[in-house]
Amino acid sequence: MDAVTSMMDYQQVLEQIAEEIARTPGRGRSADYIPALAARDPHDFGMAVAELDGTVHGVGAWEEPFSTQSITKVFTLALDLAHEGDELWEHVGREPSGNPFNSLIQLEYENGIPRNPFINAGALVVTDRLHTSTGDAAGELLQLLRTESGNPDLDFDAEVAASEAAHGDRNAALGHFMASYNNIGNLVPLLLNQYFRQCSVTASCADLALATTLLARHGTRADGTRLLTRSQAKQINAVMLTCGTYDAAGDFAYRVGLPGKSGVGGGIIAVVPGLCALCVWSPGLDERGNSVARVAALDRFTTLTGLSVF
Repeated sequence: MDAVTSMMDYQQVLEQIAEEIARTPGRGRSADYIPALAARDPHDFGMAVAELDGTVHGVGAWEEPFSTQSITKVFTLALDLAHEGDELWEHVGREPSGNPFNSLIQLEYENGIPRNPFINAGALVVTDRLHTSTGDAAGELLQLLRTESGNPDLDFDAEVAASEAAHGDRNAALGHFMASYNNIGNLVPLLLNQYFRQCSVTASCADLALATTLLARHGTRADGTRLLTRSQAKQINAVMLTCGTYDAAGDFAYRVGLPGKSGVGGGIIAVVPGLCALCVWSPGLDERGNSVARVAALDRFTTLTGLSVF
């Protein structure tokens, strides 16, 4: 592939993408089922690329914090895999769901085992197991993000967490249903508190691109120590590619060709293994919960640079 290697190249590509996105009509609308997110302007846009040495290039609102939401599921998964290894996969699958991220439909047919760790049911299982191992799943996640991004000021957003809790009946139903199959070990209210805090972390494109280089470095942390084996990092990247954008994962793989994970706060992360990591943020969502501009931006990035896993 035609690797982009210089700072000027990355910056020029990002600036060209930003100019094209600014001319794009129909940018979707901000998530309105979480009131704390609804006030975001759907036309906001930021994009960052982080190289493996910590160099970051950005454009637009790339340093503006936003609600990470489901993007954090990637890092919770990494932490739990580091703790318990392949035993996790006895409790959550690795297959695309084909259904919305908060669907209850498949759980009964599949005896309380979620299809993958990125739909809400699967993320609840991962958070539950990490909390059992550590005593504070959300705290472990926050510490990992602070360390890997180099930003000690990253934190939870209490307003967003409270908003999610107030509108969290579907997640509560998922938790109780899986508990009835003995696939949840903690009390469901405790688990939900951990999960909503996890989703409320606020970070910028720069923060998340830097943190995601963990996967671009095949599981090695910013300080050179190893969190994941190469095999575990490969597993996460593979599940991101096939499941990271919910029931739009096939289209995302077709258009972008990189492992990616979206969040309804408007952000998405993507990995170019061995080279760099990206984060794009734009709050305007389509009907599947994916940002219209962020997918278009990543599509243009892979087209302009020739970078893809294919």
